[in-house]
Amino acid sequence: MGRVGAAGDTAAMESVFSLLQNVLNRRTWATRDELRIAIVTWIERTYHRRRRQKRLHGLTPVEYEAIMNTDVALAA
Repeated sequence: MGRVGAAGDTAAMESVFSLLQNVLNRRTWATRDELRIAIVTWIERTYHRRRRQKRLHGLTPVEYEAIMNTDVALAA
């Protein structure tokens, strides 16, 4: 990541921002705090709970974290 001219570096983030913009552009926001809360809520409720990642062996970040926390608890 971070090499000049590496098109794959920004493709993932552009995809995330595109999804987020589709959700957030559906209404207007009275304050920045409302917008910030909407962004955090979307990331935590929707994106992290539904998006399966290849590097996590097809698990969502929430599923992977639950498995890793269980493994750490058993190892201790």
